[in-house]
Amino acid sequence: MAISTGTTLADHLIPSRQARSLNMLRDALLIIGFSIFMALCSHVSFMLPFTPVPITLQTLAVLLTGAALGSKRGGLALVLYLAEGAVGLPVFAPIAGSPGGFLALLSFTGGYLWSFPIVAFVVGWLCERGLDRSFLTSALAMLPGTVINYLLGASWLGVTLHLSIAQAFSLGVLPFIPGDLLKLIIAALLLPAAWSLVRKVKSERNSE
Repeated sequence: MAISTGTTLADHLIPSRQARSLNMLRDALLIIGFSIFMALCSHVSFMLPFTPVPITLQTLAVLLTGAALGSKRGGLALVLYLAEGAVGLPVFAPIAGSPGGFLALLSFTGGYLWSFPIVAFVVGWLCERGLDRSFLTSALAMLPGTVINYLLGASWLGVTLHLSIAQAFSLGVLPFIPGDLLKLIIAALLLPAAWSLVRKVKSERNSE
C-alpha cells in the first residue's frame, strides 16, 4: 500500500482529527513526549579518557525525533529540550567540568546542544519527502544531520577551549564517528521497519 509523502510516522500512527484543538493537543503531546525521550537518552552516557565530550544516545534520539515528527515538530521538541535544560531541569548529559542550566548551552559542549533543533529540522524535512521509507534513503536523510552536529559542536568546542582546527576535529569529531555511524544505521533500520508495520496495519484495516 502506498503512503503519500509529506507525512511522517507520527501522522500515521496518530492521525489528525477534524477539530483543530485536538490536532494542537496531539502535536503538543508529541513534542513534550519526544523532549522527555531526548532527556532519557542524554543520561545514557560515558566519558572517554582522551576527550571532554561524552558519548551519549543523544544523536540517536535527535535523528529519530526529526524522522518521526517531521521538521517543525521535531525542531520544536528539541527547542523545548534545550529550554528545559536552560531553566535547570536535569535533562542534559552530566559532564565533568560543564555547568548546568543555561550556562551549559555556553560551555564547551554547547555547540552540540544548539545543533540539535537544526539537525531534527533538517532530518525531518528530508523524511517528510519520503526518504525514510527504505534503509539507504533513511541513511542519506540522516547523514546531513550528523555532519551539522559535528560542524557546530566541534567548532564551538574549538572556540571555547582555544583549539586548532585539527585539535577540535580530533577531540570533537574523530572519536565519535564509529558510534555515530552505528546509531545512524540503527535509526535507518528502524524507520523502514516502522513504515512496513504501518502499511501492514493499514492494509489489514482496509481489508476488513
